[in-house]
Amino acid sequence: MQIPGHIDPVVTPRAITPRTDGRIDLMGLSHLQIRQLFLESQLDEKAAKLRSKQVFHWIYHRGVTDFEAMTDIAKTMRPWLAQRFVIGRPQVIEAQVSTDGTRKWLLRTDDTQDYEMVFIPDADRGTLCISSQVGCTLNCRFCHTGTMRLVRNLTPGEIVGQVMLARDALGEWPKGNMAGGSDDEDDDSGHYTADGRMLTNIVLMGMGEPLYNFDNVRDALKVVMHGDGLALSKRRITLSTSGVVPMMEKAGEEIGVNLAVSLHAVSKEIRDEIVPLNRKYGIEELLQACADYPGANNARRITFEYVMLKDKNDSDEDARELVRLIKQYKLPAKVNLIPFNPWPGAPYDCSSPERIRAFSNLIFEHGISAPVRTPRGRDIMAACGQLKSAAEKKSRAELDRLAEEKQAALG
Repeated sequence: MQIPGHIDPVVTPRAITPRTDGRIDLMGLSHLQIRQLFLESQLDEKAAKLRSKQVFHWIYHRGVTDFEAMTDIAKTMRPWLAQRFVIGRPQVIEAQVSTDGTRKWLLRTDDTQDYEMVFIPDADRGTLCISSQVGCTLNCRFCHTGTMRLVRNLTPGEIVGQVMLARDALGEWPKGNMAGGSDDEDDDSGHYTADGRMLTNIVLMGMGEPLYNFDNVRDALKVVMHGDGLALSKRRITLSTSGVVPMMEKAGEEIGVNLAVSLHAVSKEIRDEIVPLNRKYGIEELLQACADYPGANNARRITFEYVMLKDKNDSDEDARELVRLIKQYKLPAKVNLIPFNPWPGAPYDCSSPERIRAFSNLIFEHGISAPVRTPRGRDIMAACGQLKSAAEKKSRAELDRLAEEKQAALG
């Protein structure tokens, strides 16, 4: 049994956030879940099977939010659906665009909780960084989100809704006419063309620890990967964990996406400080779980994320120990070196560019890829470790003020 606290959070389980109008939000639900809801709403089995398939396709493949736009569903059926159900999106409180093209959204749930997501465009890909919790419980010291209290887990609909909202904003839904099929047929017979995609990859590296919201994250990603819906390959999705060891194998078996691990240090003393979860699941236990991760191989390497902190974890000795550990556990791995992104009251400084290059070169010399991540969206506080909802609770604002005063006193 989990004990409430910074390491093992207990939050109220929630599959769907209740709406004030009493309607049920279908966002994030699977085809079978939608079918069951239709059965419970007095549709017969044949009708529930057909309508759930049609609605699932319109929601996830076409991005439709209005039942009236579902042209292969009988006109008399559409008001029946609209009275009972809704196809939601997160409420956008603020949208910002960085000078480098990075976009950040501050989103709000139906029960007025705030969280953030980020889209990072590149020449050959577009990566959406999504959140899995409102706040976070792990208190990683380099991470601005870690100064927030954990409020609750996001539901599957609130997780999938981030992907849907990004595709709305990017205009990436297929164009064309789906109408033309008989209302009684089980298969859609319309035709459409899909445009080229800007959003090609998803990373669960936003607010929260995904493996502390395992069921909702799993269910959301199954919808995202479903061939009749968003159809994003599991090879284009990366789940990042700070090292919730007991859930890692389960994630590999039940979700099967790429794994990234927030390592950030190679000694117990330093990692205990930077990533407090290390006090519960140590480096050796974590690396063994990486070695056992289902599906990891040279084609699907595990990514170790390593934030570069001046005089803390950036020495040549640290680099050599990192190489030794990767080789000891025979890990198919690469290392992402992340220049520290400062935020008000942060207790660390970023390593110098020269130190980061030397660290990277030493790892590369041993045959392990160690690219340096280019910071993106710093001017809108969208870079790695900077996410933190602008809708501050007074207690968190007070915490930041105290941290700044402490930093000023030290300086």
